[in-house]
Amino acid sequence: LPLPLLLLLGTAVLAQPRELSPAGAQCLEHECFAVFWGSRTFSGASEGCERGGGHLMTVRSTVAEEAIALLLQNREGRLWLGLSLSPSLSCTDHSRLLRGYRWVTGDNSTDYTNWAPSGRRCDERCVTVSRELRWEERRCEEPADGFLCQYTYGGSCPRLAAQHGVPVTYITPFGARGAEFLALPPHSTALVPGLELRCEDGEGAGPRWGRDAPGAWPCGLGGGGCSGTCAEEGGRPRCSCPEGTVLGPDGRGCRSPCEGAQCQHHCVVAGDFFLCMCATGYRLAADGVSCEDIDDCASEPSPCEHRCVNTQGGFECQCHSGHAMVDGRCQPLPPCWKAPCQQLCEELPHGYRCGCYPGYAPDPRNATLCRLHCDTAECPPTCDADGLCRCPEGFLLDEDSVCVDIDECESNYCLFNCTNSPGGYQCHCPHGYQLLDADCVPILGADGEEEFSGDAEPVLPTGVPSRPPPKAERLHPGVLVGIAAGALLSLLALLALGFHLARKRCRSHGSMDYKYGGPREKELGLQPVPSAQK
Repeated sequence: LPLPLLLLLGTAVLAQPRELSPAGAQCLEHECFAVFWGSRTFSGASEGCERGGGHLMTVRSTVAEEAIALLLQNREGRLWLGLSLSPSLSCTDHSRLLRGYRWVTGDNSTDYTNWAPSGRRCDERCVTVSRELRWEERRCEEPADGFLCQYTYGGSCPRLAAQHGVPVTYITPFGARGAEFLALPPHSTALVPGLELRCEDGEGAGPRWGRDAPGAWPCGLGGGGCSGTCAEEGGRPRCSCPEGTVLGPDGRGCRSPCEGAQCQHHCVVAGDFFLCMCATGYRLAADGVSCEDIDDCASEPSPCEHRCVNTQGGFECQCHSGHAMVDGRCQPLPPCWKAPCQQLCEELPHGYRCGCYPGYAPDPRNATLCRLHCDTAECPPTCDADGLCRCPEGFLLDEDSVCVDIDECESNYCLFNCTNSPGGYQCHCPHGYQLLDADCVPILGADGEEEFSGDAEPVLPTGVPSRPPPKAERLHPGVLVGIAAGALLSLLALLALGFHLARKRCRSHGSMDYKYGGPREKELGLQPVPSAQK
């Protein structure tokens, strides 16, 4: 390469800060703190901590303060802490506990501060700590004498118990080296003459010391790494496990014989072995690990009273049609169980009978349904949640919100006599006539002649309740004209009838009365009447 380019590359390499090693470190169960001495800006110090898997130290309690005191060992200098002024603030705010600074972890929670006296600062946006443990604001671009790092772990390996005189040196994953550690983070190394151990992430029990080669190491060093007990046999260390457990593949850990077993349902330890077992309703298959369903319905006698349906691991009892399961037995359904009654149902010896709530009556066209009913001239309406009120058929809602009976007889629904009733009315025909298609027609004898004689005493008609007519509506003027014409025609018909009766006075007579229940009841048919002696 050309000489100028070589000089340029050499200058770039010299400009890179050299990699620092911790001057001291302290580890607890889940955290390690380290001190690095070397001139660095805030950003350079932060990068140095991140390379080892940590961040600049947060001092949230007196425990962290004590760790700093041990790391500094009364040495002079200013060390970066993990505090920087929030980007949303232009200057410090002394009304806040952290004066507007926040930790490099992104939060500002703390139970401890130790600020050195100072006024409002706008340019000093980072914080250092001194030998006196005082916090001081400092420009982030201005190098400090070093920095403090913090490393957090899920667990740690304990210090190895070694026989007197056996040296053990520990090396942490962030580069700290020494023999006085009380706890070591995962991936740390322990160096013993002729042996190298690693703190490995364990399963369930947390990190533990191990090595690549299986089997125990000398029992005098951390119990040989055995989960159970370590004993020298023939000069060689060997691990043994408590009853009900066996040595794992590494020759040091203890595990249950069922660990890794392929049992489909349950695994039961039997000494140093295991047995597979199945849940109720299954049996062990020929392979000794799988479970297959037992067909409970195939057993004799059947476990069910009516019908048995096999299921995975059990069975289900079902009842025949017309029966229901009650307390584990199939019982006949009561007649009203599936009756189509709209409101009430009464059980009878051989069936059921539908009923209605008070204020309702069975619908004459369908006895399973109910409709509003009132047996007096006035009754209260039935209203829904929206305030819409209804009256029974044959009633109208008046201005006082009361259902009032419609007097159909005043509207001339009947051709002759009419009797009004709540919600309906009764029509009557003269003697010798019957109701047919809303008209009173003469009753004919066997010879086709009328049976009526005017000499007979009249018999009072017996009214029969009938269905009410449609609700009254305001009549159109044209309808009124039609009614007047109909009345005139009726008068002419009466005159013709009187003339006809006068001609039949010599015939024997009978009497009969009929009813007319409204326009919808048209067909009653002819009724036989006994004739007089001729």
